[in-house]
Amino acid sequence: MSVRAPVGPVNFATEEICIGRGLAAIRSKPEISKDFLFYQLLHLQPKIAGKEGAVFASINKSEIEDLPLAVASFPEQQRIVALLDEAFAGLATAKANAERNLQSTRAIFESHLQSVFSQRGEGWEVTTLDKISTNLDSRRVPITKNVRSSGEYPYYGASGIVDYVADYIFEGDNLLVSEDGANLLARSTPIAFSATGRYWVNNHAHILHFESMATQRFVEFYLESIKLDEFITGAAQPKLNQRALNAIPIPIPEWVEEQARIVNGVEELQEATQHLTRLYERKLAALEELKKSLLHQAFNGEL
Repeated sequence: MSVRAPVGPVNFATEEICIGRGLAAIRSKPEISKDFLFYQLLHLQPKIAGKEGAVFASINKSEIEDLPLAVASFPEQQRIVALLDEAFAGLATAKANAERNLQSTRAIFESHLQSVFSQRGEGWEVTTLDKISTNLDSRRVPITKNVRSSGEYPYYGASGIVDYVADYIFEGDNLLVSEDGANLLARSTPIAFSATGRYWVNNHAHILHFESMATQRFVEFYLESIKLDEFITGAAQPKLNQRALNAIPIPIPEWVEEQARIVNGVEELQEATQHLTRLYERKLAALEELKKSLLHQAFNGEL
């Protein structure tokens, strides 16, 4: 197996590998515990990762050999390794639980969205965006980065705000929908998002205006709940053109009051979901900081 690795990460080789230019193999001497060396390199990882190369980040053999390593007797090495093994095992369990809770929180919200749009009551109809909104794509104006004037107004692209500029071409509430980009399929960030106030939009996002904010938010949540693969063209550059956008069937209650009731319920759950998401993300960040703190203590004689 041929391996090319980024600068910084360290791990044990658990199988035979072919060492390429992107990977350094280090074997500890008999008087140095391999686990002690591993933890110490893990401690130095941020410094290693910060090395800059001419073409890409790199660290050479001499720089690796010059890394400042703490020295300790073999029994002391074993003591430190045992403490770190126990601590890191506990941290790994806590991290796995937090990640699982984070995934569950997001899954619950997504499941609720699915149930909202699948359990339709009386008075629902299936329509299309061209019938319930006005498309403002013709008013879009792209500005290349080198000629933009920095300012206070959001400059929107396919995945949300990409810059802030000195002027605006849109004002009020509108729904933006990604027109192109890999995220249309990956869905790592929203492809439908509301914009309000004064802002600029380039030609990578469709602009839809609705008579009611309840309808706008209802459509936003619906588009976020479904896959759009069948409406997307282009392999190298996925694209959701205006014709395809208008072909997406939208199930929606006929009465705006019912749309608003559903949107209010989804927004309440979304707010609770976002609160829990931030909580678990902070916990994960705290666990990473605790790992760094333990390694700092271990190799500064404080453990």
